[in-house]
Amino acid sequence: MSRSPSRLQSILALCAATALGFSVSLGYMAGARAATAPPVPSAVGTEGELPDLGSPANAAISLEDEYEAGLMYTRQMRQRGMILDDPEVSEYIEDIGHQLSSYAEEGQHEFSYFVIKDPDINAFAIPGGFIFVNSGLFLATGNESELAAVLAHETAHVTQRHIARQIVDQSHAGLISTAAMLAAILLGATAGGGSPDAMEGAIAATQGAAIQHQINYTRSQEAEADRIGIYTMASAGFDPLAMASFFGKFDRNSPDPSRTDAIGFLLDHPVTSDRIAEARNRASQIGRIHHVDSISYGLMRERLRSLTGDPDKAVQYYRDLLKNGGGRDLDDRYGMAVAETRAKMPEPAIVELQKLLQQEPKITQLYGALGQAYLADGQLKRSQAVLEQALGLFPRNVPITIRLAQTYMREGQNKRAHLLLLDLFDIVEPTPEQTKLIAKAAHAAGDVADSYYYLSEFYIMNGELNRSSNELMLALALPGLNPIQRARFSARLEQVRSALAKDKRRKKSSDDRGGGDGDGGN
Repeated sequence: MSRSPSRLQSILALCAATALGFSVSLGYMAGARAATAPPVPSAVGTEGELPDLGSPANAAISLEDEYEAGLMYTRQMRQRGMILDDPEVSEYIEDIGHQLSSYAEEGQHEFSYFVIKDPDINAFAIPGGFIFVNSGLFLATGNESELAAVLAHETAHVTQRHIARQIVDQSHAGLISTAAMLAAILLGATAGGGSPDAMEGAIAATQGAAIQHQINYTRSQEAEADRIGIYTMASAGFDPLAMASFFGKFDRNSPDPSRTDAIGFLLDHPVTSDRIAEARNRASQIGRIHHVDSISYGLMRERLRSLTGDPDKAVQYYRDLLKNGGGRDLDDRYGMAVAETRAKMPEPAIVELQKLLQQEPKITQLYGALGQAYLADGQLKRSQAVLEQALGLFPRNVPITIRLAQTYMREGQNKRAHLLLLDLFDIVEPTPEQTKLIAKAAHAAGDVADSYYYLSEFYIMNGELNRSSNELMLALALPGLNPIQRARFSARLEQVRSALAKDKRRKKSSDDRGGGDGDGGN
């Protein structure tokens, strides 16, 4: 089966445009001091064979293949800086997501939830348990239950394996064509060294294509995601009526259905009065649940407002609130301080955050924001003091630990930063940026060997296995390695080389199959 670049892009677009979402899981990153690391994921999957799809009646793509396809997209998004890698926001969205996924009555996926730096109102899921929500959608929600409704809906797309079902349903040529389609999706991860251009083309092909949503989103799948999502969010303690209320904001019959920031949401999640009525009916059968928004919801909503736009405009937004008699609640005052710090005006932020901490000494986000404001103002010792105080109150809190490590490094206390991060990542899985941070701390602390090792893990997370291999070889070439380091580095290098060999075999197998059977079925 021969495939031109345009053919490959159209196949990639099918998976991307299904708008069942984007999210990243880093499940293969071990604790920073683990003696042995888990298997390195191949850039395109396991072994060189096409997936076994079973009989036509129950044809299905394996969960492992779904994960590999989702991971491919996630890597591309992260490399383009689309994912907001903010410790506070990431911790919150993961917490809400996992509250929901724990009630999804499905134990096959390990879900990960992320915020995308995009002002448009949309959310989407990718096979393998990757759920993404745009910052614009987060800001458009009126309460925590509305946010949970969207995440529950996208989670249901994954648990019901809608993308896999669509690929099978649309493969009119039968199972061989379906298997080849999936293989092309997976091979796209390594084509041209990761093929950013192919990925970019695939994503671009999905934007503004109004007709594509007729393929991507069948009414039955949307209804199924609504139905399951409502029961999931109710089980997790959120108000089930929130799904109908949020969709109602974007009903095409509403007073302002043409708002441009909602176009993507309306294309991907067609809203009708019947759909809203059905959601209300299901919620009424369950009964209203009085859910009180967490303090974190309002704080993170304003944090997003301050982090994802122009910092000066964000400051002006809060100043305008004050002029109009608002902006005096905890959320807005916190948002203003975050915006001022980002706009390089830390002095007023420090004053305001000090006041807030006196009133609310149990809110972790206030300590982190004050520590960052002190750091931005060059008051390193005060930043260290407030963050150490917070870590004493909230041991191994991820955002606080990251902020304190950054302060230590600014002070030149690199060894303390290194040890602090090692202690955290023994029990908490780091993101790629956090892995890069510990590599930087290790190098600055003089632990060059571990710096190479952590950098190799960073490259694994980004699908750059050759670069990971190079870092591990550099580590092994250093003199004075202890036996534990040498054994750990050698084992990891063997895993990376094994994954590279599998990718090479798969690529060769694909090239061999493309020798003479034409384009295959349509």
